[in-house]
Amino acid sequence: MIGQFILRIVIWFLLTANFSITNIIIGVSICLLMPYYRSENVRFKDVLQGIGRIIQAVPQSYIESFEMIWQPHTHEEVLMEKAKYRRSAALVFLDIFLITFTPKTIVLEHHEDGWYSIHRVVRRISKRQNS
Repeated sequence: MIGQFILRIVIWFLLTANFSITNIIIGVSICLLMPYYRSENVRFKDVLQGIGRIIQAVPQSYIESFEMIWQPHTHEEVLMEKAKYRRSAALVFLDIFLITFTPKTIVLEHHEDGWYSIHRVVRRISKRQNS
């Protein structure tokens, strides 16, 4: 339960980027009012990999933001990406959050058979789409 609270409050602060007393009170109350889910068996290795991917995603999001400012992207593509097999709900959420956290990508849909439908902004259309 405490792990879910920490995850929710961290996501709240990432989304709001505001550490005022009012925002902390709102964030804590929202985190406490949200229903908790029963945690499935989560491997510690998966959690550590998720934390590593978070650490990588933050600089990547800044780089992509500056790329979009300096070199605007005019093309879009929707692609299907294979998700990791048999992930808990928390790890699926983390995957979707990390994909959406970077400015050039957003998850449109998560399929139960283990695929993500991802919308991505690109500088030019890739060759595999043209063939």
